[in-house]
Amino acid sequence: MDPPPPKPPADSPLARAERFVWLTARVLEQRLFAHEFREGGADPVERALDAYRNEDGGYGHALEPDLRGPVSQPLHTAHALRVLDSVGRCGGTRVERACHYLTSVSTPDGALPAIHPSLRGYPSAPFVPVVDDPPGELLATGPVVGLLHRNDVWHAWLFRATDFCWQAVEALERSHPYEIRAAVVFLDSAPDRPRAEAAADRLGRLVRGQRLAALAPDDLDAYPVAPGYAPGEHHFPHDYARTPHSLARGWFTDGEMSRSLDHLAAEQEDDGGWPVRWREWAPAPALEARSMVTIDALRTLRAYGRPVG
Repeated sequence: MDPPPPKPPADSPLARAERFVWLTARVLEQRLFAHEFREGGADPVERALDAYRNEDGGYGHALEPDLRGPVSQPLHTAHALRVLDSVGRCGGTRVERACHYLTSVSTPDGALPAIHPSLRGYPSAPFVPVVDDPPGELLATGPVVGLLHRNDVWHAWLFRATDFCWQAVEALERSHPYEIRAAVVFLDSAPDRPRAEAAADRLGRLVRGQRLAALAPDDLDAYPVAPGYAPGEHHFPHDYARTPHSLARGWFTDGEMSRSLDHLAAEQEDDGGWPVRWREWAPAPALEARSMVTIDALRTLRAYGRPVG
């Protein structure tokens, strides 16, 4: 058996983050951290994720920390697909059953609502209201469709959902950062690459024109926070272009991206974790989300060749 990889220096960003994860994270994020940074296997991640899976093929049980309760939700299921994608397991029967669940909660045009009304009666963040007949949204649909295309998953529902995403992306005029991020995940893996590149180019101009990316982290007052967002809930170039291969990378100059990554690295807090920038409404969801944000920050820095440990 090969020896485990050497521990990073105790004061490195990775070592500090590892201590934070072991002190605070759920088992799922502990397994994910081990897989990403300590050569851990994919099987333990899948077993940890199974604790959140329901009989209907969807996922619940506060997998997305701001939605509590056991019932399946589109946002939980999207989160599960991101986890499976990150460990190279986004396929097979598990994903087929997830697509069956997504079909059951989609609108006639194939779009997913962010919140299904089955959440009513369980605690959830006040910024995700539960309504009886929720509309389908690019925010919920785009990331799911993008991940399924990236993993060559095909399902009857996906054809309608893809058409919805194209129409929604190409109709965007006024938007907000989370919707743009959802569009990017879709465009980065959409099968029609020339169409995706053209749509991404238009979105990049929209992002810059509407000042949806804080390009000068030292002068955040110059960038408005989107309506309904928490004070200081800015989004930076690295939030849109999570890797150098994203279409969103072309929206920003090398200098803008470098400043963005400098800011991301500097956000690591004394306890080793990265902060949650969105509105905190209860202690447990905020703490659970921090380990997810911490893993994402390390992934982004590593993707751009920044030293983490």
